[in-house]
Order: sequence, then structure tokens, then C-alpha cells
Amino acid sequence: MLSRKRKLFYYKLFSLFSVVRGYNILIIVIAQYLAAKFILAPTEGFMEILLDGHLHALILASAVAIAAGYIINNFYDAEKDLINRPKKSMLDRLVSQRTKLATYFILNFISAGIASLVSFNAFLFFSAYIFGIWFYSHKMKKIPFLGNLTSATLAITPFFAVFIYYGNLNSVIFVHATFLFLLILIREFIKDLENIKGDLVQNYQTIPVMYGEQKSKALITSAATIAVLVTIFLLSHYDTGYMRYYFYGSIALLLISVLILYRSKTKSQYVLLHNILKFIIVSGVFSIPLLNIEAILDKITRVL
Repeated sequence: MLSRKRKLFYYKLFSLFSVVRGYNILIIVIAQYLAAKFILAPTEGFMEILLDGHLHALILASAVAIAAGYIINNFYDAEKDLINRPKKSMLDRLVSQRTKLATYFILNFISAGIASLVSFNAFLFFSAYIFGIWFYSHKMKKIPFLGNLTSATLAITPFFAVFIYYGNLNSVIFVHATFLFLLILIREFIKDLENIKGDLVQNYQTIPVMYGEQKSKALITSAATIAVLVTIFLLSHYDTGYMRYYFYGSIALLLISVLILYRSKTKSQYVLLHNILKFIIVSGVFSIPLLNIEAILDKITRVL
């Protein structure tokens, strides 16, 4: 049997994993590798990607910086999360604020150090990214709309590290990035509705708090409409392979989400919408290989 001290250690380890949202970071890492192979450098083979030390370093630096970002965000949101997410907040509080801050600085130092092994420009990029996350958590997130835009921008920034590394200027990449940005932005708007109780108590100046739920819903509808239009443009102007079926499904889910949105009044209903957006984003990550599934099947056939 595990001793009480060892059990407490494992609980704290699990608590820290909850704070840094390790599952989210894993999805981002997978998305970066898939984007590198199938969008940014489709002509490179799997072995070239696998043996590219600089790519691994950039993705690792991203993962570590994101983990640090979740910690500082949790640090500033501790009181609000106690209202909005009491169960998760109690788990997160197993690790002291002092330990979280120490871990935050260590992770940032590691991220910048790893980036410096790639190039000085990579070091500057991640230093700016780390500062941007802190500034968002400290100041920007309490500013309506601008805070949402900053959060969505920071969420897709790690992909630009890989994008800059490959130097691919193909317009289809910007369209894909715009679609992802809009999905994340919609999710951020929904999170504001979901967390309105804690935001009111802690005086966070979010869109629902400042302008009301109806105007917030109108803004979400506008963002969803733009996302649908971007998807239609992507499908009509670029070859998306079998990933087109993902985009068809995304359009359907976005339209369904808007219908659900205007019927939503409780936190549980907004959580459902949040989960639908998360499903669209995560399924999009694992749909990336469908852009060129024929080439994958051809290589498998040759090996067999």
C-alpha cells in the first residue's frame, strides 16, 4: 500500500497536470506535427520529419511555454475559478501558489533555453510569446473583446513557430489558420457566457458582463457566420482531399450550435456548446491527414 506521504505526492502531481492541462498540450503537440507533415511541408517524408531535431525543439519549447501559460493563468484566476469550477479548483489548490509560480518561471526558462538551441530568432519569438501570455493573464483578459482576440491569437501562435521554421507562404495555410482562429474565438466567447457568475463577482469586464447575454450571443452568431463563409471559401478554392467531409460536418455543427445558443440560459447549456466547439477543434486536428490520405495509402501499399 502507498504511504500517506506518497499518496499526497501523487495527488499533487495530478493536480499540477490538471493546472497545466496536459491533455490540451498533447493535442497541440499532435496538431503541430500533423500540420508540419501535411500542410507546411507536404513534400517531406515521415523520416525527414522524425529526424528533424530543430522541429522537435520548437514543438517542445511550445509545449513547455503553453504549460507555463496555463499555470500563470490559473494563478490569476484562482478566485474566479473557485466560483465557476469549484471541484477542479479544489484539486488545483493541492499545489500551493508559491509552487505554481516557481514552476512557472522554471518552465519559461526551459522553453526559452530550448528555443535558443534552434536559433536566436526562435529565442526572441518564444520570449515574446511568454511575455504575451503573462500580459494577457495580468491585464488583457479583463478587457472585453480585446481579451478574447488576444486569447485566440495566443492559442494559434505556437503554430506560427513551425510555420516560420518552414517558411511556407502558401495562402491555403492562412485560410486554415483563419478557420482555426475563428473556432477558438467562438469558444472564448462561449466561455465568457459559461463563466459569467465568477466574472461578475471578480469584476471581469467581459462582453456578457458589460453588454448582456443577448449581445454576446449576437457576436457569437456573427463569428460563426464568418467561420462558415471561410469554410465555404476553403472548400471552393482549395483541394482539401477527404478532409472536406470534416469541413461539411463543421458547418453543420456550427449551425446547430447557433440554434442551441439562442435556447441556452444555464451554465450546463453553455458547457455543452463549449464542448461542441472543442470537439470541432480536436476532430479537426485528427482530420489533417485526410488532406493527403491517398499518398499515405500508396506508401503503405508499397511497403506491403
